[in-house]
Amino acid sequence: MESNQPIAILNGAIITADGEYSCRTISLEECKKLIQSASEIISAVGHKATAEIITDLLEREVTLNRIDFHQEAGQQALVFKLNRRPPEGIILTRDEIEAFGYQFQLLSRNS
Repeated sequence: MESNQPIAILNGAIITADGEYSCRTISLEECKKLIQSASEIISAVGHKATAEIITDLLEREVTLNRIDFHQEAGQQALVFKLNRRPPEGIILTRDEIEAFGYQFQLLSRNS
């Protein structure tokens, strides 16, 4: 889906507005291509270690940005998803995030 809207980067798959969504796991290479071709990105990544890992993986600056993000119809978001849930109240270090493992997903708001 082509859109002139910025690609959002999230550290969790969340539905931020009413609408129809699709979500699928994508490879790191596909993720890099989407980010490198995007004219604008908006980070809604709320944890420093996660922002650092995503920056390294995507080879594009992703800042810590604790905002209330609302995905618009037609807008895509890249989701950095941990492979397991951390204990309540724990802020993970970079090494802990690497140990948990992760994947990327493409979350699209279709309407």
